[in-house]
Amino acid sequence: MKSNIIGVCAALFLMVSVSVFAVDMPDIAKKNQCTACHTIDRKSVGPALMDVSKFYNGKMDKTAGGKTLTEATGGKPPAEWLLYKVSHGGSGNWGSAAMMPNDPTGKKQADIKALIDFVLGLAK
Repeated sequence: MKSNIIGVCAALFLMVSVSVFAVDMPDIAKKNQCTACHTIDRKSVGPALMDVSKFYNGKMDKTAGGKTLTEATGGKPPAEWLLYKVSHGGSGNWGSAAMMPNDPTGKKQADIKALIDFVLGLAK
C-alpha cells in the first residue's frame, strides 16, 4: 500500500514538474529565427529567455555581462529598450556575442513587440 501511494505521489510530482517547466517557444520566435540563438531555459549562443525575463522584471541584479538594469537600458523602460535592442542588435549586456539586427527598417515591430511581451511574461 505504501509503495502504491509513493508511486502515485512520484507520478503526480513528475506531471506537475513537467507542466510547470514546459514552456514552448512561440511560433513567432521560430518564424523570426530567435531559436537559432535562444532557448527558454538555458544559455545557448544568447542568454536564456527566462534569464532575460528575470533581469528585465527586476528579479536578477546583473546580466551575465555584469550590467545593472540602469546600465543595460540606459534608464529606458525595459520593453522600450528591448524593442530597440532586438530591432537593431548589438552586444555587451549578456556577454561578447553580438545579436544580429532583426528589424532595422522597422517593418516587423508588431512581431517584435509580441516576442518582447512573451519574454517579459516568462518570469512574472
